[in-house]
Amino acid sequence: MTTKIIVADDHPLFRAALTGALAFLDDAEIIEAASMGEVQTRLAEHNDADLVLLDLNMPGANGFSGLAFLRGQMPELPVVVVSGAEDGSTINKCMDLGASGFIPKSAPLSVLSTAIGQVLDGGEYLPEGVDLNAESFSDEEARLAAAISSLTPQQFRVMSMLTQGLLNKQIAYDLDVSEATIKAHVTAILRKLGVNSRTQAVIVCQRLDLAEFETPS
Repeated sequence: MTTKIIVADDHPLFRAALTGALAFLDDAEIIEAASMGEVQTRLAEHNDADLVLLDLNMPGANGFSGLAFLRGQMPELPVVVVSGAEDGSTINKCMDLGASGFIPKSAPLSVLSTAIGQVLDGGEYLPEGVDLNAESFSDEEARLAAAISSLTPQQFRVMSMLTQGLLNKQIAYDLDVSEATIKAHVTAILRKLGVNSRTQAVIVCQRLDLAEFETPS
């Protein structure tokens, strides 16, 4: 059977390098995406994808926002983070959010093949030398991250626009829906996050390094 892998990174040369490195997989189909919006489009087109290789920072996502969104919307789909941020805290937080592995961008190609193989076989992959005692999410932060992961795609879009300081009527205009619909989404977002105001919701995103990300299209 064909193995479908989505390579999500906004740098064309790095996407090309990853695609070339995946040549060890027989009958693999590599689908490229340069933004979080494209990731969503590709997943809609290929809902039988086997794996996503995800850069943390690209258009439509910043910090852990893309990972949180994917894990919330497609919990059965393995996501391996491929990132230049290689500190133990970042790696631990990615795993806490449900990543199946973490591959440093500085890793040799042999590490990539090992990691992909382990994840496709149902396992996880962590690079050697990871400080498992490095800072990770607190219990409260983990609860908040899970709550953000539970947002629907439209709620996630609205949340992202709240972090940009947009008013309800501006969000309604951009998403081509009524202001009443946006108010309902905001109410649902606040309830899921367990906060009482838009400002508190934005603070939650800042606390988890999920703020100031662009809206996935």
